Amino acid sequence: MDIENMKAFVSVAELKSISAAASKLNHLQSNMTAKIKKIENHYNQELFIRNSKGVTLTQDGEKLYHQFKKILFVWEETENVMKQHDEKIRVGTMISMGGTQISPALNKLYQTYPDLSVTLKTGSTEYIESQILLGKIDLAYTIGSLKNNNIKYKKVAIEEMVVIGQGINRSTIFEDYISEKNLLVLSDNCLYLSILQNMYSNFNITQGEIIEVGDPESLLQFAMMGMGISLVSKRIARKYNFEQYLDVPSPFRFVDLYLITRLNHEFTPIERQFIELTNTIDEMEINN
Repeated sequence: MDIENMKAFVSVAELKSISAAASKLNHLQSNMTAKIKKIENHYNQELFIRNSKGVTLTQDGEKLYHQFKKILFVWEETENVMKQHDEKIRVGTMISMGGTQISPALNKLYQTYPDLSVTLKTGSTEYIESQILLGKIDLAYTIGSLKNNNIKYKKVAIEEMVVIGQGINRSTIFEDYISEKNLLVLSDNCLYLSILQNMYSNFNITQGEIIEVGDPESLLQFAMMGMGISLVSKRIARKYNFEQYLDVPSPFRFVDLYLITRLNHEFTPIERQFIELTNTIDEMEINN
């Protein structure tokens, strides 16, 4: 079984589209279709269900997808070892995401590469993009984007936002609850603060004071204590066992999560492993 065919299969499975996978891997659609057909013939099984919207994995296809992911991870590891790439990664993320999103992936990399050198920058979207452009880091995850022409943006997920605070229950009315509440934020240029302020303006509601907290865990604790309210992703709220939270009204509920790099940056094997690990851990958290 050819590595390139495995990559093709995994891309089609993840994008749920042969044409989208062909575009991603710079293949002709006919070549991509031929690769998938070759794999199905090899295993003598139907691995995808075709429909008008694209393709979805069959039960057997799902099994093969997970096996191919394991093989590709080992392949990237082998490439790194044999080609003697530097065992380093320089990555950034927003303060609001902190290490919660990327630390499990880094931990797994450390298990494979004990001498791994890690540079980690955290800050606002503006700060992280500046670090990318200055060459201080090579890839980063950000909420939202500044649409800089010298940065490559790849939308990798959509985060659903909720409001957390003390005393929320099923009968809580959103506008009444947030009225005159203090806003707990990580910094005064945090994207979440601008979203909160836009909500207050949209609903013509008076906000309380802005309280800069500095680190995500303190922010969550202060919200639980009743010092104010904060905007966080639903995933984070669930991770820290917030049983009650308020769904954010449209059009403020969803924000895009981007993987960003400098233009023409080519991922090293370790960087590709890191991205795959991050994606896999995110999928596990969402499914749980």
